[in-house]
Amino acid sequence: KPKGKLTEEDAYARSMGFKYDTTQVDQKRYPKHTVEQSCSSCQLFKGNPGDPEGPCSFFGHRIVPATGWCRNYKAQNA
Repeated sequence: KPKGKLTEEDAYARSMGFKYDTTQVDQKRYPKHTVEQSCSSCQLFKGNPGDPEGPCSFFGHRIVPATGWCRNYKAQNA
């Protein structure tokens, strides 16, 4: 069951570099990040394809935007 929305201000989310918008990620801090990476294409995103947001198994099923990103990103096809 979803646990509410994850915020960028959440201490754990901040430690993981979480952003609502993948284009806002700090490239100096996360040099492996690319703008093609987003929650919607991550293995841990449990929303349906095309959903604007959905639960993330990594963050305890809290709701994240499809456009978001964190340093635990894992490509679905990897």
